[in-house]
Amino acid sequence: MIENLRTAYVSLSSNKLRTGLTALGVMIGVAAVIILVSVGQAFENFVRQQFSGVGVNLVFVVGSTNGRGGFATLTRADANAIADSFLVPSASLVMPQRNLNNRSIRYDNREVFGTVQGVTTDYLAMFSRRLAAGRFFDERELETSARVVVIEQELANNLFPDVFPIGQNIRIADLRFTVIGVLSPQGAGTFGSQNGVIVPITTAQTRLSGERILTGDRPVSFITVQAQDSESVADVVREIRVALRQERQISFRDEDDFIVFTQDEILNTLGNITSLLTIFLVLLASISLVVGGIGIMNIMLVTVTERTREIGLRKAVGAEKRVILLQFLTEAVVISLLGGAAGVAVAFLGALAVGAVVPDLNISLQPSSILLATVISVLVGVLAGVYPANRASSLNPIDALRYE
Repeated sequence: MIENLRTAYVSLSSNKLRTGLTALGVMIGVAAVIILVSVGQAFENFVRQQFSGVGVNLVFVVGSTNGRGGFATLTRADANAIADSFLVPSASLVMPQRNLNNRSIRYDNREVFGTVQGVTTDYLAMFSRRLAAGRFFDERELETSARVVVIEQELANNLFPDVFPIGQNIRIADLRFTVIGVLSPQGAGTFGSQNGVIVPITTAQTRLSGERILTGDRPVSFITVQAQDSESVADVVREIRVALRQERQISFRDEDDFIVFTQDEILNTLGNITSLLTIFLVLLASISLVVGGIGIMNIMLVTVTERTREIGLRKAVGAEKRVILLQFLTEAVVISLLGGAAGVAVAFLGALAVGAVVPDLNISLQPSSILLATVISVLVGVLAGVYPANRASSLNPIDALRYE
């Protein structure tokens, strides 16, 4: 093996430019695969970190299609049924939420469009939110549908770049609201917007929407339930289904007209989507590896032709077929490994560049990615070198010596 590596070094060194160009395809493919895998892993970790800070042991309930082909909307009555400690004893907090999307939010001559979230006083505890300034609304303001608002930090930066926001008046759908608090930044797992506002749910339902369903009840977008602990999540899901079927008078023959899902299910779904997307992108990047492997095969075939007399001479003095086969296979693998090593270096620089552009991703090269690059490089070299090496080892020594 040592002799094969020495011979491969001499052969490849004599044609440095050709060797470098041949390894270029493998380098590009390996770099693309490593960067895409690393970005995919970093994005999945980023999503999980975003959700990890948004409350714990959360269960979400949304409306769904009913047996009559319509859509069954949730109401405050459904939230009250879930909040009944006799029906759902494993729940610690229950909060209905009404979201109003793409609403105009104005201050002075500045205007942005964001989400209005109508919530209860349990919002901060439910989603583990903190206030950067001011206060949250209280039960009295919730009961009286007060026109008070707590705004996200990003919205405060956009509307009040030079003014302290607490006590200022903003307009939402031409209604005046007083800013009483500013939320600290947090992840996007609250089904809201980082450029939005928080108001009492009664305010959202009566002053900003006024929508009613056929029964006369005011709809809610979804209901969030916090289990007492992680072991109680499954119990909460089961108890919610029983409570809502009873509240909505769903017979045992009919399917649920609502959907109950957990925070873990959201994370698993997002993780599956991210993994599939990463695999798809890696398959696209692998086209470069195929091109690189074809380039190696082409050059090795040229090399076999150029060294036909050398092969004939070596076989004439007793070199076995497997020795010739191993020699040319070694050269193909060495070229591929050189491309792989260069690809790892390029991927490292690419990861630094991506990290500089999107620092929140915290992208880094994992040892598994480098191992993957090494394995890919060896496989490409072997697959691309098998045919040329077999062709070289199968040459007739007499014909090879006569080759001009």
